[in-house]
Amino acid sequence: MGQQANTEKVNKTVYVVFLSLLLDLLAFTMILPLLPSLLDHYKSNDSLGLYSWLSGKIKFFQELVGAPDQYNSVLFGGFLGSMFSFLQFVTSPIIGGISDVLGRRSVMIACLIGIASSYILWALSNNFALFILARFIGGLSKGNVSLSMAIITDVSTMKTRGIGMALVGIAFSLGFIIGPLIGAGFAVWAKTKTGNWFVVPAAFAIFLAVADLLFFVFFFKESLPKEKRAKSLWKSLDNAKALVDVREIFRFSTVTDLKPADKKQLRTLGLVYFVYLFIYSGLEFTLTFLTHHVFLYTSMQQGWMFFFVGITMALMQGGYTRRLKPEKNHSTAVKGLWIIIPSYVLVGIATNVYVLYLGLLLYAISTAMVVPCMTTMASEFGSAQQKGTVMGIFRSLGALARALGPIFASVAFWSVGARVTYLTGAVFLFWPVLKLKGSI
Repeated sequence: MGQQANTEKVNKTVYVVFLSLLLDLLAFTMILPLLPSLLDHYKSNDSLGLYSWLSGKIKFFQELVGAPDQYNSVLFGGFLGSMFSFLQFVTSPIIGGISDVLGRRSVMIACLIGIASSYILWALSNNFALFILARFIGGLSKGNVSLSMAIITDVSTMKTRGIGMALVGIAFSLGFIIGPLIGAGFAVWAKTKTGNWFVVPAAFAIFLAVADLLFFVFFFKESLPKEKRAKSLWKSLDNAKALVDVREIFRFSTVTDLKPADKKQLRTLGLVYFVYLFIYSGLEFTLTFLTHHVFLYTSMQQGWMFFFVGITMALMQGGYTRRLKPEKNHSTAVKGLWIIIPSYVLVGIATNVYVLYLGLLLYAISTAMVVPCMTTMASEFGSAQQKGTVMGIFRSLGALARALGPIFASVAFWSVGARVTYLTGAVFLFWPVLKLKGSI
């Protein structure tokens, strides 16, 4: 990176975006190891509220499948996870379209205010309904990630864009390594001090979100000049609609400069990516519930688990994946897809922490290989003018998969238990690897 920067300097705005995104992701990931305990808290302390009402509504099906009461939190957690991701899927292109007309600064500030507001509601959520509202507002406001990438594109050249995107990856890695530990640490300390123990981690998330907002207001200068902005809001939103139309994104309809054979390959790659992330994200989301219910993990143990997975991914991406030659991306993605299968088998059958962590090690290695390689493969399609369109559609496919996966996996977990869910997922993961291996 330093040698590249000697020939062409990276715009300072890129570093502002990096620090803003890092603050946001530290706050965002704090809740990950706390979610199972949070839902248990609402189960015990919201006896006359929404949690109890929802439990009563599913009682018939619960008795039909023999699901224990404690697994209701898995089902409700799955709905929350899918709701949050679905809102991101819908709003991110719309927010991007609005920013094309109004500029990045004002729209990003609105997103950051919404995110801070969601954490304030979380801190005040003494009932399940208010917690759901907090997550709803958070999902609506989470277009800041796609806006960050748009800003980097605004201020970067072809030579420096890769550095900017690498910094985004670093922000995600640091967020997912450090954030869960911070959240778990505050939760453990708070449980000895107060009944509503989640108020302390929520308060720190508010602090990070407000710091992010103030930092952005004072240090960010508009990256999209008025003369480069889209003139029509309705036209811009119409273009954004293509990224939320399910039929259009699977067809890559807005990519118009590809040969039929290349378009077919891109569609196959997109379908493989969607199916992989659909299965993967569902099993990924239920992991904290599996360790909470099967291994009786505390929030702190959950935090260390995320640290182990995050640091393994960071080392793999920094030491192996980023050094791959372009012609190795396909074979590396295939290897990563093979590795994810035994990882879920091991996690599914684990009865001790050694088998569990062996599965998590394979899981982290696979993740560090598959997503970067498949994303890079997608970026090779299309002309320079349409690469942004290709990548936008590819990200939309990933967002849709992450919106659907958690609820399907959580329903399965609730209905038939963790072991059957994970082993079934492992079987279905054969399709993406065989399809990618044989068709591209």
